[in-house]
Amino acid sequence: MRHFETKIPADNAQVGVNKKHESAINHVAGRATYIDDHIAPENCLHAYPVISKISKGRVVKKDIESLKKLKGVKTVLTAEDIPGKSDIGPVFPGDKLIADEKIEFHGQVLMLVVADSYDNARRAARKAQIETSAEEPLVDIHRAIQQKKWVRPPHKMQRGDAEKAIANAPYQLTGEFELGGQEHFYLEGQVSLVNPQEDGGMFVQCSTQHPTEIQHLVAEVLNLPFNKVTVEMRRMGGGFGGKETQAAQWACLAAVASHYTGQPVKIRLARADDFKLTGKRHPFFNQYRVGFDERGLVQGADITVTGYCGYTPDLSDAIVDRAMFHADNAYYYPAVSITGNRAFSNTVSNTAFRGFGGPQGMIVAESMMDDIARKVGQDPLEIRKLNLYQPGRDQTPYHQTVEQHIVLEMMEALETSCRYKSRREEIIEFNKTSEVIKKGLALTPVKFGISFTVQHLNQAGALVHVYTDGSIHLNHGGTEMGQGLHTKVAQIVAQVFSVDLDSVQVSATRTDKVPNTSPTAASSGADLNGMAALNAANKIRNRLIDFIHQHFGSEQDSVVFENSRVVHQKGELTFKDLVNLAYMNRVSLSANGYYATPKIHYNRETASGHPFFYFAHGVACTEVEIDCLTGESSVMRADILHDVGNSLNPAIDIGQIEGAFIQGMGWLTTEDLKWKDSGELASFNPATYKIPAIGDTPAEFNVELYDSANPETSVFRSKAVGEPPFMLAISVWCALRDAVASITDYQWAPPLDPPATSEQILKAVQQAKRWNQE
Repeated sequence: MRHFETKIPADNAQVGVNKKHESAINHVAGRATYIDDHIAPENCLHAYPVISKISKGRVVKKDIESLKKLKGVKTVLTAEDIPGKSDIGPVFPGDKLIADEKIEFHGQVLMLVVADSYDNARRAARKAQIETSAEEPLVDIHRAIQQKKWVRPPHKMQRGDAEKAIANAPYQLTGEFELGGQEHFYLEGQVSLVNPQEDGGMFVQCSTQHPTEIQHLVAEVLNLPFNKVTVEMRRMGGGFGGKETQAAQWACLAAVASHYTGQPVKIRLARADDFKLTGKRHPFFNQYRVGFDERGLVQGADITVTGYCGYTPDLSDAIVDRAMFHADNAYYYPAVSITGNRAFSNTVSNTAFRGFGGPQGMIVAESMMDDIARKVGQDPLEIRKLNLYQPGRDQTPYHQTVEQHIVLEMMEALETSCRYKSRREEIIEFNKTSEVIKKGLALTPVKFGISFTVQHLNQAGALVHVYTDGSIHLNHGGTEMGQGLHTKVAQIVAQVFSVDLDSVQVSATRTDKVPNTSPTAASSGADLNGMAALNAANKIRNRLIDFIHQHFGSEQDSVVFENSRVVHQKGELTFKDLVNLAYMNRVSLSANGYYATPKIHYNRETASGHPFFYFAHGVACTEVEIDCLTGESSVMRADILHDVGNSLNPAIDIGQIEGAFIQGMGWLTTEDLKWKDSGELASFNPATYKIPAIGDTPAEFNVELYDSANPETSVFRSKAVGEPPFMLAISVWCALRDAVASITDYQWAPPLDPPATSEQILKAVQQAKRWNQE
């Protein structure tokens, strides 16, 4: 089989150049349709959940008959009405579609109201009368740790003797901090529309990152074979991980209601209920002990990361694993032990969120570098550079060898371009004379592993049709949530045939077109689906080359596709004329493609392997100001240099980097999730939960792409861009700590638990001032 080169051609390139998002015009014109925009069938019903008002206890009595008499109510469903499987746990059991008797978190679904309108369903659900018996919930992670109450067993990885290395090191430090969670705050909330089909099956339109999982769970809940359920997903209004597993419950509930009524049923959660009923980014409690020498070079590290998982495992096993995988970030620990715990709590099960545990682990490494720098009296940047992976010091705690060493070069390049040293000197002088306003500066790296850590998910499929007018239809297993995946995959197909991007039409992701798909997650969307589409397009391209050889007698190596034309040894013709001629000569112009990521493996028993196909890198330098009287902070400037390999679409990649940085900044500064002691979420709307606004964007925001091809054979030697830039925002948190440390003349930085709200910063400022007085 001949293969198309995975390097970016210079002429008529459709990849490696700026192309607008395939839905950009429809987005701004308001023509892009989402699930709730679809014209509902004439007899469509609406469902809404009745939820628990306690966090732990039991259901004593449900008044279903009174509920059925309310205006517009058609029926009320309970756990007993589920015809098939009632547990929809994505990996491990525990996630009940509808609770039967046992209540395990505030907001758990207890019944489902089905009515003739959205308003009637929601009003009735609010009026439901349920008698419960409450028990004391477990909402404190420290109690869970003390009781060793885990949703999954702890996992440990180690290399060398960390205890001995720390004990023998000239200096030792310990640290701990709590790390807040994060609400996904997608613009489009959880929504599903289910239509019963004439064959007894179901057609599901759902805002989900994982159509195949929705297909499987709906089928299992209804006791149907998978081929009776088709799931379609054209686009989401944001996902960020919150629709990887969490979309399933609403699709399954709508399907059960449709099954019982024989009518289409839609479920759409109100924003406040979406907050309460769906999982968040895992909060973490992190601890470390580190030993180092007088230069600040790490000798050994012992790290424990504990995730607040909620009442079931959901994806917590893999999320805490990824936190462990990234507790080194870009730094080499000669001897290391990393333990990951998965703590139970009587709250909604936390779930995937951009970075998937990586940010919660990576921030441990950056905290250590800052603390070491204060101890040895060095600039934190120098300590970071000193401890980077390098040839000969290149084995991770999970025994994968780091093969690409570009972080130091990237750090030095950004250090120069953003004038780090001169700005550092200016900030030190400013802080000496300013009592109220303090400035901080930090330059931090990112090394993020790319691949699903669950091996079998690293596969994808695609379907390509070439029509006789030269237009191309593309379908693949990835889902579009605004990140530009469809655009990039279409660019890849357009490049194979050297036709204009406008010639390629991407259709909605559907389980009856490309089966057995993986979720669009782990930053792998373009890597997996792009390679699958490349494989499919290459099959057709090779058939056309063989046809030219047979029909015209031209040598196969003479065939060149360029500018929507095909040139060969005996002449040339348009791409349209070629495919039409091929069709007339009975050449198949349709192909499916497939790709499975090579090289990856991980043995949990030995905590060793090669879990990542490659690493994506980035560096960010951030300057902040804090007000020592109020604790308020501002991000004044951010400079980013990010490694995306050979960018498939620089404009889209830069947009992803900017968005990820701002989202990460929100997680670490303003997005403060609060639970009451009863286990009820207190911050469940934009009035009490603050995401960054346009005014929070750095006044000066510079983003550049690092010019470096991926050393691994990814699609056109590109690299993933969805998640890695999120962790560039750790530089914001480090800069805030730097500003506070200036109060102690940079000798000590008080703890600053993220999110670094005004209250947290003011608390740290006061600690720093007390330290000066002692």
